[in-house]
Amino acid sequence: MKLFKFTSCFFFLLCVVFESEAQKLNLLIGTYTKPGKSEGIYVYEFDLQTGKAAYKNKAAGLNNPSYLAVNKKEDVVYSVSEAGPGKGSVSAFRFDKKTGGLSLLNSKPSGGDGPCYVAVDKKSKHVFVANYTGGSFTAICLSPDGSLGNSISTHKFTSNGVGKGQQEKPHAHSTVLSPDEKRLYVSDLGNDEIVGFKYSSLVGDPLKPAQLIKLPAGNGPRHFEFHPNKKFGYAVQELTCEVVAYRYKNKKLSFLQSISSLPAGYKGRKWAADIHVSPDGKFLYSSNRDDANEIAIFAIQKDGKLTLTGRQSSLGKAPRNFVIDPTGNYLLAANQNSDNVVIFKRDRNTGMLTDTGERIDVGAPVCLKFASTE
Repeated sequence: MKLFKFTSCFFFLLCVVFESEAQKLNLLIGTYTKPGKSEGIYVYEFDLQTGKAAYKNKAAGLNNPSYLAVNKKEDVVYSVSEAGPGKGSVSAFRFDKKTGGLSLLNSKPSGGDGPCYVAVDKKSKHVFVANYTGGSFTAICLSPDGSLGNSISTHKFTSNGVGKGQQEKPHAHSTVLSPDEKRLYVSDLGNDEIVGFKYSSLVGDPLKPAQLIKLPAGNGPRHFEFHPNKKFGYAVQELTCEVVAYRYKNKKLSFLQSISSLPAGYKGRKWAADIHVSPDGKFLYSSNRDDANEIAIFAIQKDGKLTLTGRQSSLGKAPRNFVIDPTGNYLLAANQNSDNVVIFKRDRNTGMLTDTGERIDVGAPVCLKFASTE
């Protein structure tokens, strides 16, 4: 009986310790360092119980490490470097989840100017980099230790010749893998296209064109997000602030709906940025930068279509990126032009956001990623 009581007590204590540890996450913040006050990539510890964030570590001396990706094991972090013409690169860092330390493994050219997005597949075979200025994207093979390999394949888009301004030439803005990782979808803001590529990690050139999705002229597709149920996908249009819903079936996207994230009669600048679906798949959020500076909230119907249900000021300027924690209780908005991250409490029943009053002061935050602490 005594042994049973001791064992039960010990098990209870283990559960308490585990739950306590599980309440903390690492929050990685990619930034612009030039011009501005940021030094590189920052790591904070985020408390899921209180919504507070505490500084943990940083990787300094980096050149515009704006967008980040974390591998499945969460022990390697990839970052683009938005340097000057001919200097764009992507870097791999060993990540210590306990200390938040980032140590450089190696760097490689991104295959084009203005790298702005990076993704990594679940098996850590390749990273995929979108080069905005260069109008191209690159697949780089990975070594077993997570470092960047020597096999590099770059796909360059050609102009469709109909755009002006931001659409005068191709601008690859994101590289997003489908849930089954059989397709890679590249959003080309300049050409109003989302291009699907067949992906296989087992061949020398891992990507082959598979589907071309044309959007109305002037839309400017930017970022893409798949629904947790793997049946739907959503694209945010930078130049119209519309969200386009797609059905994903048989490894193809088919149009469902296009809906505006702006209020009726809006007259300001249209400049959308990011898009994410809540972990439970019930709500979708998209961010609009200056002049709107807000996050639009959509309810997701069973058929994948969207209904606009609310909007929340980002309480800063230019919400370039935002992230929802794995529990779905918090949404963190990175306001690039006001140098802060605003932490919102999220109502999982209504999808609405409430300011917690918590802030992270960091120069020009561009990308937020969560990782475990153990």
